[in-house]
Amino acid sequence: MEADKTVLFLTKVCFNARMLKLYPARIGLRYTSAKRRNHFISFISLISMVGMVIGVMLLITVLSVMNGFDRELQTRILGMVPHAVIKPYTAMRNWEEIDAQVTGHPLVVSAAPFIQAQGMVTNAGSVHGVQLNGILPEEEAQVSIIANHMQTGTLDDLKSGEFGIIIGEILARQLRVGPGDKVTVVLPEASLTPAGVFPRLKRFTVKGVFSVGADLDASLTLIHMDDAAKVIRLKDAVHGVRLKMQDLFDAPFVSRQIASGLDEAYYSVDWTRTHGNLFEAIRMEKTMIGLLLMVIVAVAAFNIISTLVMVVTDKKADIAILRTMGASPGAIMTIFIVQGAYIGVIGTVLGTLFGVLLALNVSEIIQFIETVLQMQFLNPDVYFISDLPSELRPKDVAIISGTSLLLSLLATLYPAWRASRVKPAEALRYE
Repeated sequence: MEADKTVLFLTKVCFNARMLKLYPARIGLRYTSAKRRNHFISFISLISMVGMVIGVMLLITVLSVMNGFDRELQTRILGMVPHAVIKPYTAMRNWEEIDAQVTGHPLVVSAAPFIQAQGMVTNAGSVHGVQLNGILPEEEAQVSIIANHMQTGTLDDLKSGEFGIIIGEILARQLRVGPGDKVTVVLPEASLTPAGVFPRLKRFTVKGVFSVGADLDASLTLIHMDDAAKVIRLKDAVHGVRLKMQDLFDAPFVSRQIASGLDEAYYSVDWTRTHGNLFEAIRMEKTMIGLLLMVIVAVAAFNIISTLVMVVTDKKADIAILRTMGASPGAIMTIFIVQGAYIGVIGTVLGTLFGVLLALNVSEIIQFIETVLQMQFLNPDVYFISDLPSELRPKDVAIISGTSLLLSLLATLYPAWRASRVKPAEALRYE
């Protein structure tokens, strides 16, 4: 009875839709629906579709989270450290002229002089190594994001001659100090006094505390450039000029171009030489995670192959009837390509939809889970962020969806080719 219904359906489709060339697509879509005697094949088809959905969804979500980490690193760390600096081989005493020249470059947003030194900060027996940055507050605000991350105080609280200091939130907790407290800065240089040789010491007053959520909170300190020049004994010289670019990826080329346009007394250092390894590691991790997760999509595509091979074996009689009624090998291939493509397209579309929704709301979902479980996945004392960042990029979505569709279509070719090679006489011999 089932075979008679199948023959009647095939006959109706072939004679009613052949002129429109639609019968291969209609038959292929019909084969995707479950029958009483091939529930197992339909179950395998469902598993293949679910695997495609999960693979595409995870790929979009995980790559969006990796993009979010990359964005946070660029915003926070490269917002604090220089995109590039112009340094002298000896001393830069004409920094105002250098500043005016570099800011004239069309790709440079702003520039600021700085004095830099390594030292230690002590208070109540607690000692911590730090980097001392001598800055001009009005200039630093143009090249750094630190003004937007001040917990207490402002950059303008650094006044020349007052020997004020701004420290990170982690360092403030380690030293147990706050605004108004005194700390001692120790420089690794000896001073000769009548009582002997002593390290150079200077008392500073804490003027503010910043928090950018990175390791810089424990190691970076800011003082006024005039005070730094007095402590380090540079007089009217600076260590270099810091540059902020319109596009940080232009920093290597632009900084070298600027340095070569000055004279041989200057050279450039850009962020790719100081922090490039960190971002290269993140890019490598993103690539490797993407390739590993793509295996899930590939496995789903292989399931499509096994599903179609079983369908071809199950439908040999139907294929033979179609061939005897005049169906070409190409039409037979189209039937099974449509069936496999249906699984791939539905799986890819649903996976893309769920992946986009999850990527756009992953931060809120993680916060909800943390609230329910009463635990915190990202401790701000350990990581530089406290929530899971996510940045959905249309290019990544397009690449993932396109690759998934391509794999699912390629998976249909071999089973469809096998179906087109079925010989009607042999297939109907025992029917």
